[in-house]
Amino acid sequence: MKVIKAVGRWTLRIGLGLALAAVIILGFFAVKGAVLYSDAMEENPMETTVELIRQREDFVLIDELPDYYINAVKAVEDRKFDTHCGINILSICRALWHDICTLSFEQGGSTITQQLAKNLFFTQEKKPERKFAEIYAAFALEKKYSKNEIFELYVNTIYFGSGYYGIAAASEGYCGKIPMELSEYECAMLAGLPNAPTAYSPDTSPELAEQRTKQVFKAVEDWAASVEG
Repeated sequence: MKVIKAVGRWTLRIGLGLALAAVIILGFFAVKGAVLYSDAMEENPMETTVELIRQREDFVLIDELPDYYINAVKAVEDRKFDTHCGINILSICRALWHDICTLSFEQGGSTITQQLAKNLFFTQEKKPERKFAEIYAAFALEKKYSKNEIFELYVNTIYFGSGYYGIAAASEGYCGKIPMELSEYECAMLAGLPNAPTAYSPDTSPELAEQRTKQVFKAVEDWAASVEG
């Protein structure tokens, strides 16, 4: 009995020690992330950066996008986009657990807002401090802009493969249409590209593009069912 109690105490101490170490490590990277975020905002002020994007001739407003495309993007990229505050805690925790188990930074649990923040202000380098900086920027974006404005900025700046940046260029380049004229199939195809634009581009891999489009259709169906339920 004494041995069992001793083992239990040591197990508790080890657990508390590991938890404390995790808090210290996360705090360290959170501070580094705050510095990175501050430097990024000084170099590229948020309002200035956003305004430059909006001034582009091919900037597409959300009212100029098909509803199916909007729903498809949310279904495959960020199902909680309309309700979260810029981050999805559950997704971040799942991604963090995966990264710890694999000793990598493969996943980030990024929302649409976080992806926008990363693309506008930071490099694609996978470092813990960059993830924290991205989170700070996501909070700032959510505070300054509406969900529709954030969605517009996102789809107007993401890469679709084959040299196309933004939904206007991708719609014209792949389909020969303005976004509002896209069919549901074309909407699904374009919504699926940013996850892996080079791999899924119909110009380079029609078979993978077809498979990805089917995945998007299924994601939209599942998302619609969950909303209705």
